[in-house]
Amino acid sequence: MPAVATASSHREAPMIAGMPRVDGSDFYMFKSYEAGRGGFVTLIANYLPLQDGYGGPNYFKLDPAALYEIHVDNNGDSAEDLTFQFRFTNTYKGLGVPTGASGGNLAVPLDNIGTIDAAGANLNVTESYTLSLIRGNRRTGTRSAITGDDGATFQKPADNIGIKSIPDYAAYAQQFIYDITIPGCATKGRVFVGQRQDGFVVNLGQVFDLVNLNPLGARDSGHNAIAGKNVTSLALEVPTSCLTAGNDPVIGGWTTASLPQSRVLNPNPQGPVTNGSAKGPAVEGGAYTQVSRLGSPLVNEVVIGITDKDKFNASEPKDDVANFGAYVLYPTLPVLVNALFSVPPPATPRNDLLAAFVTGITATVNGQPFKFTAPANLTVPGEMLRLNTSIPAEPIAQQKDLGFLACDLAGFPNGRRPYDDVVDIELTVVEGAIAENALNLQTCDVSGATPVVKNAGAVVNDGALPDPAAYLTVFPYLNTPTPGSVAATP
Repeated sequence: MPAVATASSHREAPMIAGMPRVDGSDFYMFKSYEAGRGGFVTLIANYLPLQDGYGGPNYFKLDPAALYEIHVDNNGDSAEDLTFQFRFTNTYKGLGVPTGASGGNLAVPLDNIGTIDAAGANLNVTESYTLSLIRGNRRTGTRSAITGDDGATFQKPADNIGIKSIPDYAAYAQQFIYDITIPGCATKGRVFVGQRQDGFVVNLGQVFDLVNLNPLGARDSGHNAIAGKNVTSLALEVPTSCLTAGNDPVIGGWTTASLPQSRVLNPNPQGPVTNGSAKGPAVEGGAYTQVSRLGSPLVNEVVIGITDKDKFNASEPKDDVANFGAYVLYPTLPVLVNALFSVPPPATPRNDLLAAFVTGITATVNGQPFKFTAPANLTVPGEMLRLNTSIPAEPIAQQKDLGFLACDLAGFPNGRRPYDDVVDIELTVVEGAIAENALNLQTCDVSGATPVVKNAGAVVNDGALPDPAAYLTVFPYLNTPTPGSVAATP
């Protein structure tokens, strides 16, 4: 059983492939499973994918001209009711050393001139950010500052340059987890922005080589093409009661990045890019335009046609049915699989995919409808990640990487946790894994009093498996990033 997949929004559309700083690579939304945090939801938006730890001397700064946003819909109209907006500032210190040149010290070409600590005295470029909560429309709604104990500006740790520059990166990064006061919330949340190890797993090489693998063979952990790569994570932990509305426990979420409409290159730059300055290599202005979007994983990769990928990145969930509905109801991937390997595609229209990606899932439990991930009152369908916050979290030791297919109801597509193997789940579902399916693929039967796994082991897979030991058990859950060097030399 062949299948086609790509990394979860790593370079998924023609335009964003050339704009990595605003390329949303993965979005996670799940009930917090750190001990004592059962009343919280964690949201993680990853940007700037496929980072190598040795990527100096500039490493991986976020874009100070961009808006990075996490949106939440809590009333079923596929429009944002809450937006958490991040804006970044890069400060260049111009640290220098005495070389004997006239005029004093000359600026060094490196990110740091010595060992880095939380104070950042030896750090040549620092990144800070502000965080706002917008209620209502992301551009015209009511904006309030989210603050920490020391004010409204937060610091981002330097990337993991290597063990000589930052001997204990885990302890160093821990100092950049902030308690935050969210307007309208009685309980404090937490925020962390910084480099993390990419938690996504996928077998890219064989998949792109005309599916040069055995996708119905044993699930194998040895072919993760992204192993050792880093990303930049924007992680929030928010009290559940601050995200839901009324008695409906279901929320929808997605992340976007937006840039000013215009950009003018400066033929004679006088220094680095500085907010509001015309002296850098470029001047940007005009209204913000969305250039990246991510809700459920793999939608823009294996569902949306290549000619509409940039359009999807610029669109909003409320317009999805008109713009992209045919791609979901009549997917091309099973047809391609059939052409390559003579595996008959499931019958269309695919209402099961519509539920998984667009409307949320309503299941029949003990003969009664249960809104598993469907909003209580869906008025406008739209693609996003949906989470039923009334379903308790599972500690990672009890999590099943196949999520719902393994009857782990706290896993994908009920939100998305870092450990969920979304490639195998989605490929199995796209090939027809519902309660009764022609290929007898694994699924979960929830119609009785107790969920039961059916056809265990019959999973369409890409030959890459997540390792639970590769994730943290506490916020921000994604692991310490891979360092640029692992041993200091004399």
